[in-house]
Formats: sequence, structure tokens, C-alpha cells
Amino acid sequence: MNRRKLVPLLVVIILVALFVGSCDVFPTKSARPNLPPHTKLANIPRDNDTIFPLAAFHWTGGDEDGFVTHFQWRYVTHHLLPGSQNTWVLFDSTEWKDTTSSSATIPFNSSDVINRQRFMVRAIDNDGAADPNPATRVFYTTRASPPKTTLLYPKRNDTVLAVNKTTDWWSGVRITFSAFDRTVGGKIDKYGWSVDGGPWQWTEDTMVYVKPQDFKPPLLGTHLIKVTSVNNTNLIDPIGDSAFVTILVPTFSKKVLIIDETDEFNSPFITQGIVDAQTDAFYAEVFPGSDSWDYKSRGMPPRHVMASYKLVVWHADDIPVVRPHKISDPLNIEVFTDYLNVGGKFLMSGWRILKSFAYLDNFPFTFPAGTFVNDYLHIQTVDETTILGDCIGGRGKAGYFSSFAVDSAKLAFFPYFGKLAQVNLITKPAGFTDILYSYVNRDDSPYVTYRGRAIGLRYYGTVYDAVVLGFPLYFVKKEDAIKIADEILRSLHVN
Repeated sequence: MNRRKLVPLLVVIILVALFVGSCDVFPTKSARPNLPPHTKLANIPRDNDTIFPLAAFHWTGGDEDGFVTHFQWRYVTHHLLPGSQNTWVLFDSTEWKDTTSSSATIPFNSSDVINRQRFMVRAIDNDGAADPNPATRVFYTTRASPPKTTLLYPKRNDTVLAVNKTTDWWSGVRITFSAFDRTVGGKIDKYGWSVDGGPWQWTEDTMVYVKPQDFKPPLLGTHLIKVTSVNNTNLIDPIGDSAFVTILVPTFSKKVLIIDETDEFNSPFITQGIVDAQTDAFYAEVFPGSDSWDYKSRGMPPRHVMASYKLVVWHADDIPVVRPHKISDPLNIEVFTDYLNVGGKFLMSGWRILKSFAYLDNFPFTFPAGTFVNDYLHIQTVDETTILGDCIGGRGKAGYFSSFAVDSAKLAFFPYFGKLAQVNLITKPAGFTDILYSYVNRDDSPYVTYRGRAIGLRYYGTVYDAVVLGFPLYFVKKEDAIKIADEILRSLHVN
């Protein structure tokens, strides 16, 4: 081998030998052990404080040779040993709960008069090591009691009207409920409802609509509704409230139900020669083949009765002197809205009938959104004529509805002198309505502003129809009242 090539080769061999030898002489040192993280609690609540069972905690954590990835917290509850003032025994203990947050609001188990709580939180570092000495706080919580829930509607054994699918007006079976939290300083956090043994559904509202498919089929029949609630200490009402109800799909198999609210003794002006039998006979002739329901003796017809009729007619032909007509009672309105929402048809007539829905308000009056008159009758602003007789009849919509005349013989006495007074004028109808009748008075009447105003209105709905007459039909000439009823029935397609 050439000497010039041999020298570099020897140098390489020597260097490799030195490197291998140095590994034996200077062995590699082991890595530094991982240091666990540390955790610190904020100073509220303080040790041995007595606080509400729902408490907020804040903490921080650090790691000297890495970083904190998350935290874990838990608590242990002790109750006093019965008969002892200072001996605490274990009552409940939670598992460690993971969180990436540096705070939590925790409902502590607080079923005793006073409850000793030991709260702990620890940081976890990037190597998975936990703080071996968790930050700890010992304090006391006052008693927390579960809430009490009440099912407001439907009640036990109620009949609920429904249809097989939701519509513009029917969103489902309405359930309303309330709850009372018996924990001092507590509040209701959520409400739960269940039907026919199905899963609990949770909401923050006190009213829900349950769709037909949520009930066990068939929809027609008896169903079980349950409600409960949970408070802000996570205590659930252990009993709740429940009701078996009957769901009824309307048949509308009968023609007309007339609800007679006319009180012949409510006004001194119209009692002369007028008795209940006369008004009953009048409406029986005006609506032949109809069924009658006397409100004074029987109250509001139940929903299952109304659901048999295509049209419900409400008349209140007396003057409300000291109280409004009962049609405006919120409970009665609730029944009517349920009936209309599932496709019923409605006609109301009476003396000061619209005034009854705002009896203590000055007229003219505008019914706001959310009221029965605005939302269901589609009437916004209403006025009322003078207390002196002025109206002699109504002009029907040309080509569709006949004009009518007031029966002056029934109004011959003071202050009417053969004319109607306190007629409700519909001065601002809402959409999808049609004026059926307009106000008529004598040519020499000083009340010219009343002339031509709407006193009869029809609402054309996608689900239901409604007709409002702002005058008492009983005081219309009978032959004209018969025409009014016949033309309205045809317009409503009630055969």
C-alpha cells in the first residue's frame, strides 16, 4: 500500500478508537425527574364560611418544568352525627371531574340543616402528573330543598282538542306549568315534561306545545302528562305533577251551537216584556235546527261539546251595566281559542259586545297584539256610539248580504225611542277581513260620523273563520235577522 494513503487511514482508526473508549469512561447522565404542578385557590369563599349551596370557585395552577393542561376538582360532604355537635360523618363524595377552565359554579349536596363541605382542586401537567397536594377549602352550606312543580293545564281528566298535524294556528297540545323553589335564595333552573312515559324534555319556558307524534298512538284517547323541575342546586322535584287527559279530535258533525248569555235582568232598559223564553224562541227561529246552551245556568260549554259543532254562536243581547259580558272572561277566551285553533267557526253578537273586552278603557280603543280581539277576531280599533238611540239599521255588502232594520217596537222606550244605542263600530279592521254591515242612522241625525262605519265583520282564516256583529241581533226585525243568519251560514259554509 502506498505510504501516502496509509497515514490518513491510521488517523481515522485512532480517532474512532478514542471515541468508543470515551463512551465507557464518560457514561450519559439520566434525565432530570418531572416536577409535579402546583394549584392555588382564590380566597372566596374563605375557610369555615357558611354559604349558599350553589357556590363559585376560582383557581390557578403552574408547572416549573412544563405546563398545565387541565384541572380536576371534587368535593366531599359530611353531615353531623345525630345527637352530636362536633362529630362529622361522611355522607357523599364525588369523583374527580376534569375541566380546562379555571373556575366552576358547583351545586353542593346540602340535604341537611348544615353541611360540611371539603372542596379540592388539582392541576394536571403535560406529563400527566397531578398536584400531590390539591388546593383545599373547607366550608359549610345551608340546606337545599327540591322544588315543587304544578301542572296548570291541562288538569286531571280534562279534554284537550287536537288535530293530527300542526297548522298555522295549532302548534300542538299546550302544556303550562309552574314551580316553587323551597330553598331559601334558590331559583328554578329548568322545567321538564314527559308524555306517555317518554323521555324527559327540558326547557326554561313554562309553556310548551307537544306535537301529535310525541304521544303514543292513537292520538285520540287518554294520555299521561308529567312535569317536573330542577333548581339551581341541581335538585329535581322527586314527585312532580301529572294528569291523565283525554285528547279529542273534533268531528264538527253537528251544525250550530247557540250559547245564550243574554241576561234579561241585567239592564232596566230592556226588561219590559222580555223574558228568557222569548230570546230562546227568537234564536231557535233565526237558526233553525240549532242546539241551545244556557250560559247562566250551565256556564261555559266544555271543549268536547263545542268540538261537535261546525259553528258556535254567542249572543249577549242585554246591556252590561255594572260588569262586562262573560264572553270576555279569560277562561272562556281560552276555551274559544282552543276551539278555533283546531278549525271551529265562530259568530258573536251582542250589546256592547266588543266593549266588554276593554270594559274599563275609554273608547275609541285599540286592541294590542296578543289580545283575543286583535289576534283572533282581526279587529284593531273599536269605537262606541252614544247612549241615546240613533242606529236604525245596517247596510249589507252589496250583492252578498242584505240590509236590515232595527225592531223599533222592542226599543220604544227611553232613551232609545225606537233606535239602537251604544253600537260598537269597527273603525280599523285587520287583514283578511270583509265588512258585512255598515251603520245606518236617519238623514237628520247629528251623529254623521257614525254613518257608514263597519258594524259587522268577517275574518277569512286559513284554519277557522269568525264573524263579529257589533249590535244585539235580538233587536233586529225577525225577518231581517233570519236573512242575516242564513247569509252568514252560507258565507261560513255551514250547511
